[in-house]
Amino acid sequence: MKIVKISSLLLAGLGITACVTNPVTGRSSLQIANNSEIATAAATEYRTTLSSAKVVTGTADANRVKNVGAKIKNAAYAYYKSIGRESALSGYNWEFNLIQDKQLNAWCMPGGKVAFYTGIMPICKDDNGVAVVMGHEVSHALAGHGNERISQAMIAQYGGSLIGGSMSNSQWAGIFEKVYPVGAQVGLLAYGRKQESEADEMGLQLMAMAGYDPRSATSFWQRMEASSTGTRQPEFLSTHPNPQNRIADLNADMPKALEYYKAAGGKL
Repeated sequence: MKIVKISSLLLAGLGITACVTNPVTGRSSLQIANNSEIATAAATEYRTTLSSAKVVTGTADANRVKNVGAKIKNAAYAYYKSIGRESALSGYNWEFNLIQDKQLNAWCMPGGKVAFYTGIMPICKDDNGVAVVMGHEVSHALAGHGNERISQAMIAQYGGSLIGGSMSNSQWAGIFEKVYPVGAQVGLLAYGRKQESEADEMGLQLMAMAGYDPRSATSFWQRMEASSTGTRQPEFLSTHPNPQNRIADLNADMPKALEYYKAAGGKL
């Protein structure tokens, strides 16, 4: 973390804009990687993943993933436009797919490439449950968490040599593959706890803006926790928030989300 802080100061001294503020949560993060390059690499890996997986189409669950994804995407665009930040979303090319896999997971790569696994659908139960997961995963992309993690990896590996210079194709490929390992887990970036918590907060607001009841988030995470197996790591060793803390944080963010929900026509 100290390296990141020092490098951030060096970048600022050279007049390079590297600090990005999330318009929904207000959190600022260091993002020095090129978003276009990240999106291109992510799209390539997404295509590779889909080509080796069984993509489910035409079912109620597959349609639910696409429909909920589209509504949350549209809500995000409407919000960003209302605050004059729509240009920040110009590089996104959204896709929403359901993959036949028993894992209880879903992910969204930079640039808006979303995948849900069939294993998580029973935990979601309905549109609101899918919206909880969709809002969370889409928020990782919108908040630039991939860029943030890649930037951290770039600085950790190359440090001051990045200042005033550029990375070779092989260096860039190495960093991307380190953050997004090739294979079945390609989208499952190891986000930090701050990023996971931010995705919870932002996702709650986005699902509410899209007209989904944010109060369903707590019951979803309770169902997810109930489905967990094995011994959970202590929170300080885990990138994901402790379940009790996560629900407490969601409840703290709920009043704001309910305002968005009501504005979207939801019934309180």
